[in-house]
Amino acid sequence: MVDRWRWGVFNGETSPAEYNDAWSANMLKYQGLVPPGPRPANAFDPGAKYHIPGNTPYTRYFLAHIYQFQFQRAACKEAGWTGPLHRCSIYGNKEVGERFERMMEMGQSRPWPEAMQAFTGETGNDASAVTDYFAPLNTWLTAQNRGKNCGWNA
Repeated sequence: MVDRWRWGVFNGETSPAEYNDAWSANMLKYQGLVPPGPRPANAFDPGAKYHIPGNTPYTRYFLAHIYQFQFQRAACKEAGWTGPLHRCSIYGNKEVGERFERMMEMGQSRPWPEAMQAFTGETGNDASAVTDYFAPLNTWLTAQNRGKNCGWNA
């Protein structure tokens, strides 16, 4: 949501007069949230999010979430785990720890896809690990919400 708003500003799609309205529209569209009350014409709510005035990309958090599950799946595979991903624990597994340490030792000396490959065997991000991890929850939620209207209207 943060970077979507930023791109609208950078590409000229969102004018300075529309900054706050575009922010509120993105909050509703992507998060289902609205401001707690009417906003004044001179409001700049995006500025309250450090990443906007600090010019810090927010997408890194989205990608880190994907990588977290991708690493979990690779670690569980390395440990020989064959059960559901959400039940896997690598606590105390020296082989997984050593493999992770070898990847971390690369630091910034190698491009990130090489570091990723050193641990996961993959060179890119793969969000399927997130769906693998949450598959049991998704099955349960699908059954619980069958016939119900979920979400929000923009």
